[in-house]
Amino acid sequence: MSVLRKKKFPSKPVDSGLKRELKTLDLILLGIGAIVGTGIFTITGIAAEKYAGPALTVSFLIAAVAVGLSGLFYAEFASRIPAIGGPYAYMYSVFGELMAWLTGWFMILEFTLAVSSVASGWAGYVSGFLDGLGIHLPMAISGAFHPEKGTYVDLMALLVVIAVTFWVSQEAKKMLRLNNAMVYLKFAIIILFVVVGLFHVNPSNWQPFMPYGFFGVNGKGVVAGAALVFFAYLGFESVSMAVEEVKNPQKDIPRGVIGSIVITTILYVVVTLVLTGVVPFHMLGVKDPVAFAMRSIGQGFVGSIISVAAILTLLTVTISMMYSLSRLIYAVAKDGLLPKSLSKVDETHHTPRNATYLAGVIAMIFAGIVPLNLLAEFVNIVSLMYLIFMALGIIKLRRDSGLPEEGQFKTPLVPLLPILSILISAYLMLQLQEITWIVFGISIAVGLLIYFFYGFRHSALNHEE
Repeated sequence: MSVLRKKKFPSKPVDSGLKRELKTLDLILLGIGAIVGTGIFTITGIAAEKYAGPALTVSFLIAAVAVGLSGLFYAEFASRIPAIGGPYAYMYSVFGELMAWLTGWFMILEFTLAVSSVASGWAGYVSGFLDGLGIHLPMAISGAFHPEKGTYVDLMALLVVIAVTFWVSQEAKKMLRLNNAMVYLKFAIIILFVVVGLFHVNPSNWQPFMPYGFFGVNGKGVVAGAALVFFAYLGFESVSMAVEEVKNPQKDIPRGVIGSIVITTILYVVVTLVLTGVVPFHMLGVKDPVAFAMRSIGQGFVGSIISVAAILTLLTVTISMMYSLSRLIYAVAKDGLLPKSLSKVDETHHTPRNATYLAGVIAMIFAGIVPLNLLAEFVNIVSLMYLIFMALGIIKLRRDSGLPEEGQFKTPLVPLLPILSILISAYLMLQLQEITWIVFGISIAVGLLIYFFYGFRHSALNHEE
């Protein structure tokens, strides 16, 4: 018995009981729905004010290179190993069970905190909207557990997670109809902001373009900004979680991954240019910079439209991430590393109901009770770590199995691009705080305990041996 035992996946898609009805457009919209949310509506303002100024556009491009390289690796893996679980499945095939479990563990942490944090952010927007209408929630149920402030549970965050969990438990195509509609609404309000904002751009606001320098000092600068806005791209990996519900996964998954990254990069750069052109960057440290920019130029009505639409469209991030989290838990449970009951497929909706409900319960706990603002960097560090695994994995895949077959996606310049990806990801990790590394080490220890006390013995490969 060995922690390095590998799982062999079929090179062609197999029938798992999940309904295959998703196409390329569904996957691109799923990816955009997961990516474009708090990043474009919140993080742009804070990152411009505190880290990079107008040069935040360059920060987004640096982050896009790091994510885009990983997207190429995802695309080749997905076309050669069309198995649910994304990086978890890919690592199982090339490195073995222990690396697969750690990758899956990191992704579970990422998706859980992403669902919870966006739910908390959504609750904050809704509470602010209700306050504007004169409706005030009791303090005890209006925030995460913080007795000194008089808050004990975030009721609105709990309710939205419950609603999203129920929706994700429905058929994938039905679930994605709402996601797709909200993505189109996102496009509409972003276009509205850009069109209105272009008429109020003042080029002098772009000077100095790089106020904190490129490498910067004291945790500021364009590179530090890239480490922060890397957050804004997380979610593209949700596309690979849909592999068992896609009609032609070997072609559609690569298109979905790369398409969603390219489109969101364009959106981020354009919005950031307009935002910093309309409002001086040092004034953008607010929770709603896009709406704030409209109000600052006398377009309060447009700002209100953007605020309400942002409340609605943040749901797409929660839906996409919850979808990915439930499918990941389902994939890990199928292999026995988590209880087998979590791999049960609902006969009515053809979805992993138990895995979805577990994902919802976990996300509810974090969203309703745990303050997540201090864990933002933790999401980044676990994500960057498994992207390094992906880069190493594509090198090993090529060494073990050779070049892709005709019709499969081929990552160019291997091993040069994977090595570049490793260096960029490692450098971004080094920009994070010491406490983040300490929490990261604790999370690895917890993950290893779960594996050695449960997963190793219950693994399907262990039973085969």
